[in-house]
Amino acid sequence: MKLNDIRDNEGARKGRMRVGRGIGSGKGKTAGRGQKGQKSRSGVAIKGFEGGQMPLHMRLPKRGFNNPFGKDYAEVNVGMVQKLVDAKKLDAKKVIDHEALQAAGLARGGKDGVRLLGKGELTAKLTFNVAGASKGAVAAVEKAGGKVDLIDPGKPEHEKKAERREANKAKKAG
Repeated sequence: MKLNDIRDNEGARKGRMRVGRGIGSGKGKTAGRGQKGQKSRSGVAIKGFEGGQMPLHMRLPKRGFNNPFGKDYAEVNVGMVQKLVDAKKLDAKKVIDHEALQAAGLARGGKDGVRLLGKGELTAKLTFNVAGASKGAVAAVEKAGGKVDLIDPGKPEHEKKAERREANKAKKAG
């Protein structure tokens, strides 16, 4: 058997029905759309329309919340960092930051930086420069003799808003 000999079984792929091609085809004249009405016309797509009754997708309750101020961090475990150091894909003498982790193929995505998590063992003395780190990750790095520097992301949005509110009150009063 050769690749160019491979074929589907007979009847496995059915041909497309050609509508509106004469009375003898069985789908001529109105092409299976019936007489008159909205659905017999072209350009009509009424998916989800229930004759004026509130459609099902609008009757069901909405769930969840999409936080507009939520941060997108690439999550990296210290155990995986240790594996890359052992495999010589990361240089233990240099500062490990988002770019270094991306180059090693560990931090995918994370437009707001890297968050270090404490899963796994860390034996190498490393210096991290990341956007965030869990308490367990910081403890693991410091136990191995390294340190974690956090990039200051600035104040959270709700604190900025509160400060603006206070400033506006002071402006009106003074």
